[in-house]
Amino acid sequence: MREAATGRGAWWARDRHLRRRPFLIARNRIVAAVRRWFAARGFVEVDAAALQVSPGNEAHLHAFATEAASTAGERHPLYLHTSPEFAMKKLLAAGEERIVSLGHVFRNRERGALHHPEFTMLEWYRTNEAYDLVMQDAAELVRLGAETTGRAVAVFRGRSCDLTVWPERVSVADAFRDLAGIDLLATVGARETDRDALAGACRAAGIRIAEDDTWSDMFSRVLVEKVEPRLGEGRPTLLDRYPVAEAALARPAADDPRVAERFELYACGVELANGFGELTDPAEQRRRFAAEMDEKARIYGERYPVDGDFLAALAEMPPASGVALGLDRLVVLATGAERIEDVIWTPVAEADIGPR
Repeated sequence: MREAATGRGAWWARDRHLRRRPFLIARNRIVAAVRRWFAARGFVEVDAAALQVSPGNEAHLHAFATEAASTAGERHPLYLHTSPEFAMKKLLAAGEERIVSLGHVFRNRERGALHHPEFTMLEWYRTNEAYDLVMQDAAELVRLGAETTGRAVAVFRGRSCDLTVWPERVSVADAFRDLAGIDLLATVGARETDRDALAGACRAAGIRIAEDDTWSDMFSRVLVEKVEPRLGEGRPTLLDRYPVAEAALARPAADDPRVAERFELYACGVELANGFGELTDPAEQRRRFAAEMDEKARIYGERYPVDGDFLAALAEMPPASGVALGLDRLVVLATGAERIEDVIWTPVAEADIGPR
C-alpha cells in the first residue's frame, strides 16, 4: 500500500502553509462577502446532502462511487455528488423560490492548476425570474471577489482581465465564427447535429480531427483550442446560447430551438460559472440523460443511474434559472494565486490519488 507523503512537500508543512495562508484568509473574506450578498437579496442558504443515488448524467462527468449498507446488510450504490443541482431542484419543486448552496462537490479524474477532486461550488437558483438575471448575478459576484481583495485586474498564465468591468456577452455561434471561422449553426438542428458538416468546417478551418470524432468531440475541440483561450481578455466574457446538444439540463431558447439558455462566464480564459434557464420537461430530460449515458458507455464503458425522484420533481418545479460558480477558481483570480491548491485549506494529498 502506498504511504501518504510526509514532510516538507506536504500542504501542512509550516513553510508551505505560511506561503498559502494569505490566499486562504482572503478566501474567507470572499466567502463572507458572498454570503452577505445573497442574504441581502433574500436567498435562503441550503445544505444539500453529498450522497446521492445519481451523481449527474453528463457523459464526461466522473464521480466517486460508494455503497450504503442497511441494518440488514443489504448494499446499495451511492455517489458523492458532482453538483448539488438535483437536490436543489427538488427544493424548488417543494416550494423554495430563491436558494443558494456553498459546499463541497466531488469530481473524479480531475487534478491540475484549476481542477481538484474535491472543491467548493457556489450554486444558486431563482424561480419565475428572467434568465438574464442570473447572468447579472454571476457578473456581480465576480466583481465582488475582486473588490473584496482589492485586486481589480486578474492575471493568469499571461492573460489579464479587469474583474470589475461589466462582461461582454457573446453567443457561441458568433464566437465560433469570429475566432474559428466556423458557421456552427449550419451544423445544428433542433434535435440533431450534422457531424459531417462540422467535420468539413473544421478541416476548412485547419483544425485537426479524428475519423471517429463525434459532433460533440469536434465542438469541444474547437471550443478548447480556438475559443476559450480568447475569452475574458481585458474584461469578463459571457458566452451564451449553447447548442441544445451541449446543454443537457437547459431549456431551448424561445426564439431558436437549435440553441439553449445556457451561458458560461470566463475571465483570463478561465471558466468561472455555468448557468442555465432550467429544463422542466421530465420526458425530454430523460431522453437527454439516456443519450448522455449512451455516450458515456461508448467512451468510458460505464453509465450512472438516473434519479427517478429528480425527474418526478421536474414535473412540479416552476420555471427557474440557476448558476454553478467555482468558488476556488474565483479566489485564484481574485488573489493572484497560481494554483487551485493554494486557495484550498486542506487539499487532497497528491500521494493519496496519484500524480497530477
